[in-house]
Amino acid sequence: MRRFYLIGFALLMGFDTLAQLSFKHAGAGAFPPEASLDWLLRLLAQPWLYGALLGYIGAFFTWMSLLKHAPIGPAFAASHLEVVSVLALSAWLFGERFSSLQVAGAVAIVAGIVCLALGEPDDAESGSERAAQLAAGPERKGADGADGGAAH
Repeated sequence: MRRFYLIGFALLMGFDTLAQLSFKHAGAGAFPPEASLDWLLRLLAQPWLYGALLGYIGAFFTWMSLLKHAPIGPAFAASHLEVVSVLALSAWLFGERFSSLQVAGAVAIVAGIVCLALGEPDDAESGSERAAQLAAGPERKGADGADGGAAH
């Protein structure tokens, strides 16, 4: 199951990063903004806009798949890894500089995700599995018909 989480979160981070960086590239080509059909057509002709759309769709379906299986605490935290990847890739691709406060924030995000992941038991059930068990009601325990202490 750990392999599923690692692959799933890597895909989620990849799709989210693709969406954010694509919007950044598309936004650079959107200036100067104007209320005209030519401007709209210029935007729609940019491949980066479609990269952003692909990133958001991919992230949505990856996130929904992860939520079926992953513990919600680490899953929600790990879904914010794209903040760190976009920060790093923006420095590399766009020549942006980051401040010590941004670096501290990125380290805090990664440290928080690691702490949450280490705090989860290996055999943790997903929220949907727990909800299904609760909805099914109390299970009978024992071969003698005892119901495990449920009141009659």
